[in-house]
This record gives sequence, C-alpha cells and structure tokens, in this order.
Amino acid sequence: METLRKLSVVAVTMLSATLFAAEASAQPAKPAEARNVVLVHGAWADGSSWTEVISRLQGAGLHVTAVQNPLTSLADSVAATRRALALQDGPTVLVAHSWGGTVISETGMDTKVTALVYVAARAPDAAEDFVALSGKFPTMPVRAGVQEREGFTYLSEEAFLKYFANGVAREKAEVLYAEQEPTAASLFGGRTTVAAWRSKPTWN
Repeated sequence: METLRKLSVVAVTMLSATLFAAEASAQPAKPAEARNVVLVHGAWADGSSWTEVISRLQGAGLHVTAVQNPLTSLADSVAATRRALALQDGPTVLVAHSWGGTVISETGMDTKVTALVYVAARAPDAAEDFVALSGKFPTMPVRAGVQEREGFTYLSEEAFLKYFANGVAREKAEVLYAEQEPTAASLFGGRTTVAAWRSKPTWN
C-alpha cells in the first residue's frame, strides 16, 4: 500500500492551480472547475488521515470536507459521501485514497462533481469489487498484517507502522495507528453499480 505521507504531496499537486484533469481514457480534458474538495479515506483510517492535505487546500482558498466513512459496508460509505456532497455549494472535486476509490467510483456521478482524484487508490469498473480488482496486482506486504475479529479487520501495529504509514514520522504514525478505524471484513466484496471515472475527468 502507498505511504500515507504521499497523500499530502500528491493530492495538493493534483488539486492545485486550475485543477486540470486527464480522463482515465487518456483523452484530453478541459480544466475542471472547483470550489470544493471532498476527501474520502480508505480502510483502516479515518478523516484525520487527510489533516495535512486539508490545511494546504484551505490555504489555497478551497472549501474542504473530509468524509468519515463508517467502513461497515460499501452502501454505508457511499451514503456518507453522498451526504457530504449534498452539503457542497457548487463544483466539487472528489478525492479518494486506497479503498476509498471504490466509493468515489460509485458516487462520482453526482452532478456537483467536476473531477475525480485517485490517490494510491483502486478504481473499479461497474459491477467490479475491490477484491477482484486487487487480484490483478501483486499482493502488498501490508496484507500479511490484516487481523480479523468478530467480522471486522484491523492492521497489526507492525504492519501499520512499517507499511501502511511508511515514511511518516514515527510519532505521527503511532497517532494514526491509534486512530485506525476497524473495517468490516465484508467491505471489500461490495460491488459498484457505475464507474464515474469513465465519464468524469480523472487524476490518478
């Protein structure tokens, strides 16, 4: 899994200036209009993982909202993201990390969404689940640290600090580990019904 440290650098770079976007099909895209940014975290994290990104985007004059995904099901996380989108006033860039890419692929068709940004995130096609998509790529070492209890998964401290928060200062990584959000074991089998990246300007 990509390091959390990269979230700030990548997201700010992608969202800065006039927010030019390249479609997933590699076709040229018009500049993406944006007033708001909605950030969607992935598994084993919460909205606080975007803290450094939020402050930089706010400093650039954008209105920013971090979704608190319940991580109990795809439907629940999609509903939380749609509630956040409903509160936005005007054009919005929808950003996701890791498993959150599944959520924005589903919710990105909202008329307020002008562009999508996948930060080290999977972008499933319609009717595709995260597990099937991940099977097309090498298994990352962090997976060995996934632990399950009573239907929810967690990352071991070693896996979280060594792989999930790779490159993050130890003190900060330990805080992120303490804030880790339990993730339903069934979450990764949830299938999307649409693939917003097929019709919306997209960065990855």
